[in-house]
Amino acid sequence: MNILLVCSAGMSTSILVEKMRKEAANRGIDASIDAIPESRLKEQTNVDVILIGPQVRYLEGKIKSSVDVPVAIIDNMAYGMMKGDLVLDQALGLVNA
Repeated sequence: MNILLVCSAGMSTSILVEKMRKEAANRGIDASIDAIPESRLKEQTNVDVILIGPQVRYLEGKIKSSVDVPVAIIDNMAYGMMKGDLVLDQALGLVNA
């Protein structure tokens, strides 16, 4: 599974990515999880789900119209508390919906 987190610069979201990777490993889930700024989204291929950082929620419509995969805004509380397990659950729920 390829999970992509989109944010403004990729800095704070990179902390969340590490926590999500650790949680996926603990669960035995084979997942590639990366964070990129929105400006690099067009370069991405083979993505299963895109989660958008709450600070750039205004990009949701633009991103949804440009991709053919599930897209959602990361839960504000889970993002603020850097809860990698909850954000991983959100991504898995979107893919399995």
